[in-house]
Amino acid sequence: MIIYFKRAIKDILEHRFLSAVTVVTISISILIASAFTLFFINANAIVNSWKKGIRIMVYLKPDIPDIKVTAIQRNIREMKGVKDVRFISKKEALKRLKDQLGRQSSLLDNLKENPLPDAFEIQLMETFQNQDKIEKLAARLGSLKPVDEVEYGQVWLGRFTNILNLFRLTGFAMGSLFLVATVLIVANTIRLVFYSRQKDVEIMRLVGATDGFIKAPFYIEGLIQGALGGIIGLGALFVLFMFISSNMGRELTSSLFTIRFLSWETFLGIWGCSMFVGWIGCFVSLKQFLKP
Repeated sequence: MIIYFKRAIKDILEHRFLSAVTVVTISISILIASAFTLFFINANAIVNSWKKGIRIMVYLKPDIPDIKVTAIQRNIREMKGVKDVRFISKKEALKRLKDQLGRQSSLLDNLKENPLPDAFEIQLMETFQNQDKIEKLAARLGSLKPVDEVEYGQVWLGRFTNILNLFRLTGFAMGSLFLVATVLIVANTIRLVFYSRQKDVEIMRLVGATDGFIKAPFYIEGLIQGALGGIIGLGALFVLFMFISSNMGRELTSSLFTIRFLSWETFLGIWGCSMFVGWIGCFVSLKQFLKP
């Protein structure tokens, strides 16, 4: 095994330029693929966090009698998927708005009448926190006669989901393209190294060397190139991640979401994939040129 490893290192050093191109190509592929993976992980975490705290706001038409309000609240509470219902009067809603505006709340002091409607704030059960079920419940709430409007961030959720799906498709396409290109570059590198050692290979075959003995240094070379490319790509991603996260406002990340780097399991999985890309490139090359 040590002999194979030394032979692989010697080939890499003798073909520095080709090896450098291969390592850089692998690192770029891993950087792109891992960047999209990191984006999807954090985007899914944001969506899941938002869904856990999702509320449906049901705004009532003006001048609904208190008796009807109580009946509506009881009716909503009995609906499937509803965990809790809280009535928010327009007076309380105006007070909340002033608290949120802070120093700018004086802008509301000259209002002749309260423009905000009475509303119900509905908290959903955890098993009911997906878009399809939320839309069905919202449609049922909107069908109630005293209800003027139902709002749960559907526009934002739909747009964010569409953007996320677009990024997922783009990431998959770009990642696949770069990985295929990387496999071909690794294969060409191994092919050129093989040509430079063709006489040695012929001599080894004449003295009875097995194909496994001949192939082993090339496979190790591919694994080393894949490992180096993976480390460089993931290292570059970590530097970019630290730069972006350090330049984002702490208040923004703490109040809305917390961005996280790849877990160790994902990190090692991506690194393993980069080594596999190096190995498969070597396999493709040797399968064509080392035929019995």
